[in-house]
Amino acid sequence: MSIALSELETGQEIGRTTIEISRADLVRYAGASGDFNPIHWNERFARSVDLPGVIAHGMFTMGAAVQLVSDWTGDPGAVIDYQARFTRPVTVEDLDDAPGAVVDVVGTIGAIDPDNSTARVDLSVTFNGQKVLVKAQAVVRVW
Repeated sequence: MSIALSELETGQEIGRTTIEISRADLVRYAGASGDFNPIHWNERFARSVDLPGVIAHGMFTMGAAVQLVSDWTGDPGAVIDYQARFTRPVTVEDLDDAPGAVVDVVGTIGAIDPDNSTARVDLSVTFNGQKVLVKAQAVVRVW
């Protein structure tokens, strides 16, 4: 997809998506990332450290959320900066391979920089109606 900077407006929605997360997704992510912390797969352990249950890796959530921006640009290389703050965990229930958590993501244009041919996309990332990432912002190069 070719995005013209001149066609963007601050506040414009670029899209929205729903991310379904299963425990199997967490196991696969642990293998890919090397993060085998038991809070991401062991219910008993997670509760023993005062978590509400098994939680998704923060970086998994962050990475899944920015996919909306990559899909919108049509080029993952167009994302030149991405950052977020984690505010609360995404608890993933054990429902076999079915989604144990659903995260909602909405992207809007937060700022446009014509001098650098970039736009900042602000992401609203929520789980059970509460923000799990704040200041989730991706800067993309557009022409």
